[in-house]
Amino acid sequence: MKRRKSTAWEHFTIQNETGSAKCKYCDAVLKYSSSTSSLLYHISSQHPGMSGAAASTSIQPTINAMLAQSRCSDAKAESITQGICHMIEKDMMPISMVEGPGFRELMSLVQPSYKMPSRSAITRRIEKRYEDKKNTVKEQLRLADWVALTTDCWTALNTESYLTVTSHLISVDWDLKSFVLLTESMSVCHTADNLREKLIEAVGKWVLTGRVTACVHDKAKNIVAANRQADWHSVPCFAHTLQLAINDGFAVHLHRVISAAAKLVSHFNHSTVASKALERKQDQMKLPTHKLIQSCKSRWNSVCEMFERLLEQRWVVTAVLSDRTVTKQQDARHLELRDEYWQLMEDVVPTLTALKCATTAMSAEREVSISNAYPITLGLIKTHLLQRENDTRHVVEFKEKLRTSLAERMKIDEPDVVSSPALIASMLDPRHKHLCFLCNEKKALANAKLYNVAATVTHTEQLAVPQAVDDNDVDEPQSVQQVSRTEDGFAAW
Repeated sequence: MKRRKSTAWEHFTIQNETGSAKCKYCDAVLKYSSSTSSLLYHISSQHPGMSGAAASTSIQPTINAMLAQSRCSDAKAESITQGICHMIEKDMMPISMVEGPGFRELMSLVQPSYKMPSRSAITRRIEKRYEDKKNTVKEQLRLADWVALTTDCWTALNTESYLTVTSHLISVDWDLKSFVLLTESMSVCHTADNLREKLIEAVGKWVLTGRVTACVHDKAKNIVAANRQADWHSVPCFAHTLQLAINDGFAVHLHRVISAAAKLVSHFNHSTVASKALERKQDQMKLPTHKLIQSCKSRWNSVCEMFERLLEQRWVVTAVLSDRTVTKQQDARHLELRDEYWQLMEDVVPTLTALKCATTAMSAEREVSISNAYPITLGLIKTHLLQRENDTRHVVEFKEKLRTSLAERMKIDEPDVVSSPALIASMLDPRHKHLCFLCNEKKALANAKLYNVAATVTHTEQLAVPQAVDDNDVDEPQSVQQVSRTEDGFAAW
């Protein structure tokens, strides 16, 4: 009898009397003459788990057969579930998305054998992940000697008010860490007592009592009063202080230009006809197809961005306003900006750009920025806010008002400015240690204060002043008061 070499005969029994083959697994009978292709196809499609030998043949398996072989193990299924939880957390998606038909279709395409957990199962996993992360954060906070806070009150789109508290620390590996401790709805009045109570509650919940050295906040009266009543130092936000000074400068003349420009931008943002006409004109004039930017009091640098975009699109905007098929004459008369307004925007943009750079630099999230506060302040006052030869009267008045307001708010001319933590930080920053932005008298006072602060953090009871000091580094103070070690370095400031 002729030996049969095909692997198909490992799964079939030949029926000599009928010229057919019978499957060993399902008793299916297939016709057979000389080729075993139909037999191998039956095994790969109907019994993929038994087609190990058949896979070595030239017959290509179907897609369903291949996917059926790729079973999703328990470990892989759990990894996919944790990845879905991470996506929901990171992108702040609603948990109900796991029940959406589109998402389930996507998952069945990516991993057909993966069984999608229910919404309640995903919720339980996210809650567990929260507890695990909370314990990890608590452990990192426990290891920190000192923690600083930042806090802010803000309003959501549904006009609901919230309070957020964030902690900042330096880990044992000298990494800057930040953790959001609280984001909670403020249904009560935003009085100083209520805000202070919330801050104390957050500090106690995370076992930080007695280890909070300072809290950075805006200059609203209620939050300032709340922090002054607390057991830590109140530190106003420099970027917010700078914006208040900028608003003081706007109040002289530019507020009229800002109001007129905002009204013009609002027209294009709320009129479909005008916005489409703007796009057509941009294409005709070969200008970038940019939308106009609206200014917002609570969004820093938005006035600068609005002015820059209007100047870029000036002739396109003018063309749309002049087109009577798009803009009525009466509307155009109220929306068109005066030539002097256009000129004032062009003149003031360089100064606003410098202020925008300062705000951006001081709003860094992953870098310590306190040492830049006074160098940036005095750099603005002594350079960018000085009157220039080609400055118009309105620009000069804007700069003068801004310069005066910023100096008053940052207490530049007050004697105790050398005691501020921001200035001490500038001396410890290699980029600013020479204090080139200060006069010689204040340099000497700042150097003396630095030695006093150094004495408070030494491990000995008293720190003697070094006899030799490099003149290129700091000026040696004439006298330094010896200070014993304290628990809080801020106390000496």
